[in-house]
Amino acid sequence: MRPIDDAIEKEKVYSVSEITSCIKDAIESEFAQVWVIGEVSNCKVHSSGHTYFTLKDDGAQMRCVLFSGSARRLSVLPENGLKIYARGRVTVYEKQGQYELIVTTVLPTGKGELYIAFSKLKEKLAEEGLFDPERKQPLPKFPSRIAVVTSPTGAAVRDVIRAATKIHQGVELVVYPVRVQGEGARDEISQAVADLNSLGGFDVIILARGGGSIEDLWAFNEEIVARAVSDSEIPVVSAVGHEIDYTIADFVADARAPTPSAAPALVLIDYVDVKTRLRSLMQQARSEVFGLIERHGQFLTGLRSHYGLRRVSDRLTDRARDIDEMLVRAETSVVSMTDAEAARLSRLKGEFEALSPTATLERGYSICFHGDTKKIVKSYKDVDVGDSVSIKFSEGGVVSRVEKRGKELT
Repeated sequence: MRPIDDAIEKEKVYSVSEITSCIKDAIESEFAQVWVIGEVSNCKVHSSGHTYFTLKDDGAQMRCVLFSGSARRLSVLPENGLKIYARGRVTVYEKQGQYELIVTTVLPTGKGELYIAFSKLKEKLAEEGLFDPERKQPLPKFPSRIAVVTSPTGAAVRDVIRAATKIHQGVELVVYPVRVQGEGARDEISQAVADLNSLGGFDVIILARGGGSIEDLWAFNEEIVARAVSDSEIPVVSAVGHEIDYTIADFVADARAPTPSAAPALVLIDYVDVKTRLRSLMQQARSEVFGLIERHGQFLTGLRSHYGLRRVSDRLTDRARDIDEMLVRAETSVVSMTDAEAARLSRLKGEFEALSPTATLERGYSICFHGDTKKIVKSYKDVDVGDSVSIKFSEGGVVSRVEKRGKELT
């Protein structure tokens, strides 16, 4: 045996297929999902529908494949000269010994950067558990006071008011005006949620904004807004954009409405159910009355045709009167059932309103806030002599300073 053969025999010898397969495994494990930015060139669409192109920059280039199944789901497709973000997995095409990117997502630069920021924040908050179902609060039954955080001049506020009034005119809507896009919008929205929680007295908060581009809706994709919604002790409903639009606020909120006009139906569902039940009861009563009339009418027709009773007109007259009385009783029953349900609904509303902080203030009570922390003072231990406090009454308030404190002071 020649010396060179002897040396080779002591080393592991790979076939071309083996070494290529090893490289493929190493690359795929390291680059399972990546974003790549570059300029598209050599773009060709095969008869199969698959798109083959090259991504390049000043220093290198890489081959890319966009299969037809993925392409059908995309709104932006690669074109020569277009600078894009491409997301996919890096693999090796073993027959040619070339590495390539199997593309699943294509975004133009600009909006692509926003989409990547959206994806990163969504992944971060999901890992923290902010989207977990067990964190979400149930919406209250028969809410009477709803805060709407939105622009006071946009279409969204009109949609919410119109839809809520159509369902139940007794509900109180309080609009907290904020900017919903542009500089400062995220701070105003997050501060609004915090202020409403501090003020109290609201059953639900609705975040509302009409549709728009990803840039227009971006304030609702900011982390500060997401954390304010997550920290809210009042249930929050996100009603941002159109049905196809999703924001970070949608995932964090306790419930999502596909549009602002759909939010009231989601929040006031119990009122809708009661009205539906009333209509069903009325329809059922009406059907029973008409059925009773028809049965007695048939019986009356039979009496009239009976040979033995043909000439007994007075007995037929009595039957007719009986039917009239049954109609009166039936109508009275329907009205009574309707009034009972209406009274029950009114009583429930009164019970909810009686428990609200506003009602408590109107009965002569007041709420005391610490002048510095703005927290509610529940005990003399929460303040020190010399501290400033603000006292809220049902009408207005005052600012005072603590001169004495103690458990026995009244």
